[in-house]
Amino acid sequence: MEELIFNYFQNLSLRQKEQFSALYKIYTEWNDKINVISRKDSEFLYIHHVLHSLSVARFINFPTGSSILDLGTGGGFPGIPLAILYPEVSFFLCDSVRKKIEVVNNVVSSVNLKNVVAQQSRAEDLSVKFDFIVSRAVAELPELVTWSYPLLISGKINGIDRGLISLKGGNLNNEIAKTEKKFSIPLGKITRIPVSKWFDHTYFEQKYLIFIPADSINICR
Repeated sequence: MEELIFNYFQNLSLRQKEQFSALYKIYTEWNDKINVISRKDSEFLYIHHVLHSLSVARFINFPTGSSILDLGTGGGFPGIPLAILYPEVSFFLCDSVRKKIEVVNNVVSSVNLKNVVAQQSRAEDLSVKFDFIVSRAVAELPELVTWSYPLLISGKINGIDRGLISLKGGNLNNEIAKTEKKFSIPLGKITRIPVSKWFDHTYFEQKYLIFIPADSINICR
């Protein structure tokens, strides 16, 4: 199953391959205790969760030394797969549910990830700022932007716009329109890319990556 990841990402080190390969057993064991991911999804871990998370890496190559917040990480997606892929990038994974953070910390320890910190917290309680915020099916865009903008550093890093990257599904026209209106974001500044552009699998037919540059969000900081 992990071969799917290796086919799409062919420059992985042996250590990265071992880390990705270890995820299935770890998550299967935890799912027997806590419903970390949908049980019907367990056998599709590498497609529905790991590969979906890694679609972020098809959109952006996080600069070495950059900082990423995974907002509402749940069982560690997209943060853990991205942290494996980017060992020179710092990841902070937060979720308001203690049990989910316990699982995340166990996964991080089990695969020996040195670039991840996980904490039980709500976005509103955080004070540290980040270069990028990632999220996966956490909330509607207007709510995500409200939580995210105080935590984003403005401007660019290594020539790349900092901002919010969200993985979402379905028809997003209304969410995008509401977000543009609420935060005075100019038309065309919100990027929407179908994940099926990068990964040829039916699961991704209605999945999208949304990117909102930090500097396009018009709020008094």
